[in-house]
Amino acid sequence: MIVANEYEAILEAYGKAGGSLDALRSKEVGNLIIHKNRVLSANEVKGIKVETEETETGVNIYFLVEEGAKIKYPVHLCFGVLPKEGLQEIILRVEAQANSEVTVIAHCIFPNAINVIHKMDADIKIGNNAKFCYQETHYHGESGGVKVIPKAKIEVGKQGVWQSTFTLIEGCVGMLDYDFEIFGDEKSINELLVKIFGKKEDDIKIVEKIHLDGRGARGLAKSRLVLNDNAKAVVMGETYGNAPFARGHVDCLEIVNGKGVIARAIPIVYVKNEQAKVTHEAAIGSIDKKQMQTLMARGLNEEEAVDVIVRGILR
Repeated sequence: MIVANEYEAILEAYGKAGGSLDALRSKEVGNLIIHKNRVLSANEVKGIKVETEETETGVNIYFLVEEGAKIKYPVHLCFGVLPKEGLQEIILRVEAQANSEVTVIAHCIFPNAINVIHKMDADIKIGNNAKFCYQETHYHGESGGVKVIPKAKIEVGKQGVWQSTFTLIEGCVGMLDYDFEIFGDEKSINELLVKIFGKKEDDIKIVEKIHLDGRGARGLAKSRLVLNDNAKAVVMGETYGNAPFARGHVDCLEIVNGKGVIARAIPIVYVKNEQAKVTHEAAIGSIDKKQMQTLMARGLNEEEAVDVIVRGILR
């Protein structure tokens, strides 16, 4: 049985995190709301099938996009833990069948976390000529008391498209261990983008791996991190050109702003076919002083100026 005040509380937090309340309430928009290990709401639309199973520690989800289905409106997902303590384990299985197309917008909300663990284990299969766009945004409180551990294995079929964005810029990260790995078939497009704002004692680990296994496959592993205070981060972007005319690129930028910051970037490019090409660029630097001076001359204090620059980098 759905507890009404629990549902309203997660909706309120979802709205503060930038989510669309109208989308969650619309019968024309596919959505799924999960608080801890409870499914509070689920709405299927034509072309999508969603099966859920509540467990002691989370929810198992099977998400199917039917063959040829073009989903008109983005599907909205909301995962959250509102109490100060809790464990949420999401087991996600996704199948986007051939010639389908969908955009999924997910919000993960942990505003009061003191000792919260959120784990996601995803197994995703994108069919031939299917397109799947996944946008995940996190909203955390300022205590840094959350551990986020998302893992995903993604298989992209011939001429398929996978594009994902992971954004965590609101509140303290806490501990993040992000690990996404893609296997792209012939003429597939495979893109991973991560945007993080780390501060205080945040501990961040990013692993992005793209295997370009099919002829003409393309891949981009891109990360943008800003680190303040005593935050530390390591970013490992890996791309493997395993087939003729495969093209891949690793692009990592880390901006540091604090004496206690530790930033590492480890790009790995690997080619085992003479007709493949994989490139990389990695940069670690400080906030542009000229930009700071310009903004402060226009009336912003130092903290406000840094915030404007950071949001420009992570836009």
